[in-house]
Amino acid sequence: MLPYGPGPLHVYSQNVRNGRRDGDPSAALRSPLLDEFRANKSRKWELRDIFGYIVEFSGDQHGSRFIQQKLETATSEEKQIVFDEIVPDNTLQLIQDVFGNYVIQKLFEHGTQVQKTLLANTMEGHILALSLQMYGCRVVQKAIEFVLPDQQGTIVKELEPHVLKCVKDSNGNHVIQKLIERVSPDRLGFVNQFRGNVYDLATHAYGCRVLQRCLEHLPEEQTMPLLDELHKYTPNLMQDQFGNYVVQFVIEHGKCHDKTLVLDRLRGNMLKMAQHKFASNVCEKALVCADSDYRRLLINEIMKPKPDGVTPVVDMMKDQFANYVLQRALVVSEGEQKETLYSLVRPQLIAMKRFSNAYSKHLGSIERLLDKYPLPQSDLSHHDLVSSEIIR
Repeated sequence: MLPYGPGPLHVYSQNVRNGRRDGDPSAALRSPLLDEFRANKSRKWELRDIFGYIVEFSGDQHGSRFIQQKLETATSEEKQIVFDEIVPDNTLQLIQDVFGNYVIQKLFEHGTQVQKTLLANTMEGHILALSLQMYGCRVVQKAIEFVLPDQQGTIVKELEPHVLKCVKDSNGNHVIQKLIERVSPDRLGFVNQFRGNVYDLATHAYGCRVLQRCLEHLPEEQTMPLLDELHKYTPNLMQDQFGNYVVQFVIEHGKCHDKTLVLDRLRGNMLKMAQHKFASNVCEKALVCADSDYRRLLINEIMKPKPDGVTPVVDMMKDQFANYVLQRALVVSEGEQKETLYSLVRPQLIAMKRFSNAYSKHLGSIERLLDKYPLPQSDLSHHDLVSSEIIR
């Protein structure tokens, strides 16, 4: 079914394939039992009623759902019968099937440890192919959650030579993320392959997710080289459609040292970054997650007059991206700084309403913020205000 892996993968037998995928149900080569099951909704069906037809039912939308539900409460004997009909001869075909893969996942969830081990054994030699397949990747992820550490290690070894291929694959990246989340870091030697590729990964639609899972789950000795490399490219990553998410992650979840290094690259560039489609998201995250002293520095920067005497606030109010950063600053600012910021925005808003023919949606959002928090007011904790005030 797939061109990867050391050996051929099983394909559906004709009766199962046609039983689900033919456009005309009347022409489908289903068994009489499956036909009756689909037609007779009044009968109370039990697992034992379909023994001998488990594979066919697993490949049918309604049959698969039935088996999934029954496996959750099945007896040990019933689960063993289901297991024996599927494993090993029919495992690979069902793993790759739109409906069958859910039955295999249920076996990993509700089977005995011996059954889980045997089920995972049938996947060995095909882990790469399954990881790159739409339904197979889901089963591999489920296996990673439920097999013992040694079998997790086997999965890692099969994927290790192809890890970068998997990271950049729409299905495989989810498997790599699951490995990083669930497998002991000492078994994840493939992380060393990310060194020298941090910028490439951070600016990739799937690579940026994998990089974030590394920063979230791996110990410092494995993340430090990745972060050191990332810091070399911070300004560029802030402005990248995917890289900005990695920078935001460091701001929100990184250690104090790494967070400070990122915030230092924002200082002196707040207006420029706020006016950028992607970097503006980083500016907002910085305003929310920085400590109060650093937040004050960033907000002071957007209030400081430029050489022509005009504050960046004016430019930000007019800009399609920077206005959101300004709204965030209005929400999170505190005390006297809040009063000063509001005093800069109010007259500009009045002037824009009076003289501009294009009173935009975002100016309306700014106005609502000003109305919602009229000054003077008692000092409000920014933690109560940052969650959902800005309307996009």
